[in-house]
Amino acid sequence: MEDTDFSNYDIGRLRAELEQETELKEMLEVSVSELRTTIVQLEKRLHNVQDEESEWRTRFETQLELNGQLEQQICLVREKLEDLRGNPDDRLSSIRAYDDMPADALKRILEQLARDKASLQNQLTDCGRRIVQEAKAYQRANEERRAYQAEIAKASPALGPCRRQQQMARPLEAADSGMKRALATQTLEMAEREPVRKPARTSTTSSRLPRLKR
Repeated sequence: MEDTDFSNYDIGRLRAELEQETELKEMLEVSVSELRTTIVQLEKRLHNVQDEESEWRTRFETQLELNGQLEQQICLVREKLEDLRGNPDDRLSSIRAYDDMPADALKRILEQLARDKASLQNQLTDCGRRIVQEAKAYQRANEERRAYQAEIAKASPALGPCRRQQQMARPLEAADSGMKRALATQTLEMAEREPVRKPARTSTTSSRLPRLKR
């Protein structure tokens, strides 16, 4: 492979272009680093949202199961009431069971039944309210998860051009090193072509005059 001839290039212009390319490369590296940091942060937030979503889902399913059990109990009570209404004998027999009880005992039983009824109604109301709250919280967590996924999807394609620009910058680095070698070679050749000026040698003249012949 033949070496590139840099003799026709302006050294100052080449250096300016190399500095510009170096600055561009540094900017690209900073941009890629920031994008990677952003993606890592978004992935962490997405993981946290998924954990919260799993927790809310578990609580929601548990609450649904509890509500189902309460509804079954309500259905059993209603069935018993329907049976008592449909069969007068059973209704009378249940009534006769209280005939021998004193009035104070009947009063306590009625009060206990009223408390049980109020407690069941409160539990049912509270369960309904909690179901609504859990559903809203689950919906918010799901929306946040989708938003984070959308942000990650938007940020991921931006890494592609940056990676391609980094790959394009590698030949520039090779050209930079090649040009530096060429500049060094040219400088050496120019130095060799110039005549070397040797320092003037100071001749030591004798301070003594030649003797005169007699």
